[in-house]
Amino acid sequence: MHIVERWFGAGFNQFHPLLQLLHRQGGRLYGQVDLQLGNGLAGLVGARLVARLGIPTTQPRVDFQVEIHSDAVALHWNRCFADTVQLRSAFQPKGSWPHGYWLETTGALTLALAVDVREGGWYWQPLRAWLHGIPIPLWLLPRTQAYKRIENGLYHFYVGFSLPLLGKLFSYSGALQAEAPATGPYS
Repeated sequence: MHIVERWFGAGFNQFHPLLQLLHRQGGRLYGQVDLQLGNGLAGLVGARLVARLGIPTTQPRVDFQVEIHSDAVALHWNRCFADTVQLRSAFQPKGSWPHGYWLETTGALTLALAVDVREGGWYWQPLRAWLHGIPIPLWLLPRTQAYKRIENGLYHFYVGFSLPLLGKLFSYSGALQAEAPATGPYS
């Protein structure tokens, strides 16, 4: 049993079969993503955030791929924007669903994320945050909305950041195809 299936227990069966397969076998998803900056001051703040992450914003739509796999201690998401910029995250499970959470580490930021399962999809719910290991209140960070779900056989996802009063800072989203499963490090 893989780490995601073990963490969710019987709740794993609530996911769409393609999400179950992806998290049992791992795999590579590819396609294009829409990149959107907010307007006005929110757009300026969003542009700084995107620059720190290294995500290109010269075009509103870029090629994107994500390799997903798990090992004995973490779920790994290795994203690539426009065939150049790598954004890697490791998710370590704590407790078990529905009361547990995942610790996502991306660079200096660590987030504790619960998971809400809706209509076969996976919706992240931020709980706590640390920057360089120091706890910081969530209200100091941009609000994050993130999900993945299956629609018409494609992996639809959305990741967006916003601030109260300012609105949307930045988002990226798309509908991705799965590469045929292979044997090897992801199985």
